[in-house]
Amino acid sequence: MRILGVDPGSVCMGYGIIETGPLSLVTFGVVRAPARSPLEFRLLTLFQKLEDVFLHYQPAAVAVEEPFVAENPRTALAVGRAQAVAFLLTARAGIPVHRYAPAQVRRQVTSYGGGDKLQVQEMVRVLLGLNTPPQPTDASDALAVALCHLFQERRATP
Repeated sequence: MRILGVDPGSVCMGYGIIETGPLSLVTFGVVRAPARSPLEFRLLTLFQKLEDVFLHYQPAAVAVEEPFVAENPRTALAVGRAQAVAFLLTARAGIPVHRYAPAQVRRQVTSYGGGDKLQVQEMVRVLLGLNTPPQPTDASDALAVALCHLFQERRATP
């Protein structure tokens, strides 16, 4: 089963796709929108680019990181709007979408909810058997979200 992980952002959105049996990396990267364009045009650009990834790799599940609200409410609102891009794609395809808090992702991937981005990046490298950590961090965060969903699913299955 393919899982698409999404690290939403209103200018740069990370994505990562893993295959679950056996665990392997399919692809990862970022989709970008022009930073100075109006929000609605950025969201449309992100939608179109993520849709290309979605259609090419055909994931069976999508996992999206929730915004971290305490950091900056305006940023959280923009990230929440960017989440809608992934939500619309999955709803249109009839695929389940799963939401995970940043601390939950870190806890699942590093065994510690307070891990930093470098720890997450290194654990993604180790778990997927990569020679180097995935870059940029938006992409490694998206892979961490996909791995988080896989681990949650494995725990829920008796």
